Amino acid sequence: MKIEQIYTGCLAQGAYYIISEGEAVIIDPLRETKPYIDRLEKDKVTLKYIFETHFHADFVSGHVDLSKKTGAPIVYGPTAKPEFEAIITEDNHIFEIGKIKIKVLHTPGHTLESSSYLLIDEYGKEKALFSGDTLFLGDVGRPDLAQKAADMTQEELAGMLYESLYQKILPLNDDIIVYPAHGAGSACGKNMQKETVDLLGNQKRTNYALNQKDKESFIKAVTEGLLPPPAYFGMNVVMNKKGYESFDKVLSHGSQALSPEELEERVEFSGALVLDVRNNHEFSKGFIPQSVNIGLDGDFAPWIGALIADIKQPIVLVTNENKEEETITRLSRVGFDNVLGFLKGGFEAWKKNGKEIDSIHRISAKQFEDEIKNITVKIIDVRKESEYNAEHIDEAYNQPLAYVNEWITQIDPEEHFYLHCAGGYRSMMAASILQARGYRNFTEIEGGFKAIAQTDIPTSDFVCQTKVFPYIS
Repeated sequence: MKIEQIYTGCLAQGAYYIISEGEAVIIDPLRETKPYIDRLEKDKVTLKYIFETHFHADFVSGHVDLSKKTGAPIVYGPTAKPEFEAIITEDNHIFEIGKIKIKVLHTPGHTLESSSYLLIDEYGKEKALFSGDTLFLGDVGRPDLAQKAADMTQEELAGMLYESLYQKILPLNDDIIVYPAHGAGSACGKNMQKETVDLLGNQKRTNYALNQKDKESFIKAVTEGLLPPPAYFGMNVVMNKKGYESFDKVLSHGSQALSPEELEERVEFSGALVLDVRNNHEFSKGFIPQSVNIGLDGDFAPWIGALIADIKQPIVLVTNENKEEETITRLSRVGFDNVLGFLKGGFEAWKKNGKEIDSIHRISAKQFEDEIKNITVKIIDVRKESEYNAEHIDEAYNQPLAYVNEWITQIDPEEHFYLHCAGGYRSMMAASILQARGYRNFTEIEGGFKAIAQTDIPTSDFVCQTKVFPYIS
């Protein structure tokens, strides 16, 4: 028997590949199927089942494509109603794979169909739990994502989650290995640990949600402090439930090399967004006017989902050389399939063609320090609220990047302001969005708060209410 966790850091997502005696299963695969098929061929095994823990909101699963390519059936827990052929199991049903068994535990609460899969080894020992979004390390699945579809409140779903955890999972042995669907950084929970594998016994001791005195306190604990889910979550659920266009077609369609003139035509006639995925340093020095920067070298896919409202938005790409396929792949993981092509030769080709170029006004932290001495200025900190609360520039406003589409309308375009994040990745995203929408009276700080902290600019952990909530006069 072999269990392999295939972890994708950009999405903080874990898929699982399990083999026994020439047969395999894959749990919660990502959109692109080639890595899984390559593994199957290398190990000379047959894919017997594709298990889905639930209808995912934060990414598009590869279940449909993988089933078509391998013939392996897709398996869901009780109450699931996918709009494609699948096995809908019963609670406690057992599947045999080689010499091992996988037992279905229906664990609703995150969603109604959510299920965990208990692996029983060849000796009959309960060995591992693939807990999906029901149980994370340090947290549990948020109960607010499925409330509209289920016609239930988040408190009612949290109550179901309590029953699932306390009646189905907590009674299991402490030495069972927990393999969750997500780790720290995922928006599917609020308090996840950085580790991606743990023993159930340790979670029983350390996970706040598993140490509540009663159901009422559990519901209060897991529903407190939930931030609004990203807009794309609902659209990903639909794709996972209804099916989607083959990734191969998406990749082929998006891999069209465009000249500068052809890129301009795509933008003019289809309303395509110019998405520049170069790093923030390269982007700041020059880019195609109106383009938006979301760097490929960070949490690319989640930020795409958070900042671009419509997954059907036509997109044309500006990438570094040989990064086109990776970009299209990572876009498809969160359902952004409508890529119309990429700029052949990248930004250098645009410059050589004599096309108009824009840039961001960026200064160093030291220059920032010099400019703001003895004068009153407006400073916008686009980090998360928790980062801001830990330490921030005394007079900075906290306007998290995730909500830029809301707070951007409150900015006075006549009033200059400074913009920063932790290191420059997020503030450049914000800067590109601002500039694309006509706001140009600002200065972005290179190196972000990390660089600012090395100067003598006064900082504080004091939180003033008017500085935290969306308010820009």
